[in-house]
Amino acid sequence: MGTKHIRVDEDLHARIKSASREDETLGETLERLLEDYSLEQFAEDAADLDLEFSVEEATDGSVNATPPGEES
Repeated sequence: MGTKHIRVDEDLHARIKSASREDETLGETLERLLEDYSLEQFAEDAADLDLEFSVEEATDGSVNATPPGEES
């Protein structure tokens, strides 16, 4: 089987790495963690997410971030 590269942020990488067992690759860790998680389950879970939020709302306004597309 071939391989693919994926890009994840450092926080997610750290979470995956912390879940990995001794002598287990990150790919093997992901396989183990997602073993019983189907694409249908993912779609159902994703439908429950509130994707309409901003950094300011998520951090009680403590971050003065410029929303994408509104850079000056």
